[in-house]
Amino acid sequence: MSNERLLIIDDDIELCNLLQDYLAHEGYRVEASHSAEEALVRLNEQNEWDLLILDIQMPGASGLELLQQLRPRLRTPVIMLTGRGDEIDRILGLEMGADDYLGKPCNPRELLARVRAVLRRAGPDVVVEPRLFPEQVIERSGIQLDPGLREVRVNGVQVELTSAEFNVLAYLIHNAGRVMSKEQLTELVLHRKLTAYDRALDVHVSRVRQKLGPLLQEGVEPIKTIRGQGYQFVKDRA
Repeated sequence: MSNERLLIIDDDIELCNLLQDYLAHEGYRVEASHSAEEALVRLNEQNEWDLLILDIQMPGASGLELLQQLRPRLRTPVIMLTGRGDEIDRILGLEMGADDYLGKPCNPRELLARVRAVLRRAGPDVVVEPRLFPEQVIERSGIQLDPGLREVRVNGVQVELTSAEFNVLAYLIHNAGRVMSKEQLTELVLHRKLTAYDRALDVHVSRVRQKLGPLLQEGVEPIKTIRGQGYQFVKDRA
C-alpha cells in the first residue's frame, strides 16, 4: 500500500469526494481544494504534497493560472484534468510544466494508473530500462546529467526540469546518435502507448530545448527532430 500525499484541486465537490474515496482506498492520503485561490493558500502554507491533481477549468483563477504561479518554484508532479476536446489547454498545461493529463469525465481507475506512473518516474527509486537510461553521470555538448541526483547542468549552470523532461533528456543523451521513436519514448517516459494526436511527448521535448538552449554555446542544437521517425541527440563531434 502507498502512503503518498495527493491534493486534488477541482471545483466539482462530488467528483472530489469520489476520487478521494477511491484513491484513499488504494492507500493514498488525499485532500481536496475547490478553487485555485484556496489551493494556493494551502500550498504556500505547506508544501509536503507528492502529487497535485489539477482541474484546468475552474471559476475564478483557472488551473492554468495556478500552474503558472506554482511551477517556477514548485517541482511537485502535476496531473491535469481537462475537457476531452480542450487540446490547447492540454498543450499549454504541458508547456507550463504539467507531467501528464487526463480528460474529464475521468475514470478513477485510469486516474489511479496515471498517478502511479507519474509517482514512479518522479520518485528517487524510479525503475527504468538500464540499457537505455544512464546509470552514471554523463556529459555531452556542454550538458551534464546526473541520474542519481536527477540534476542537469549546462556549462555549469543548473537547469530545473520536471520529472518527465528530465527522463526525456536522459534517454536521448544516453542514446546519442540513435533515433528514438515517439512511440518508444512515450512508453518509456509517460508509461503509456502513443495515441493519435497525442502531443505530450513533443511538448516535453520542446520544453527541454527551451530550457537548455539559452545556456548552450551558440549554434549548438543537440536534440534533432527526425521527421516521421522521432528524436535524436546528436553525438559530439570528434
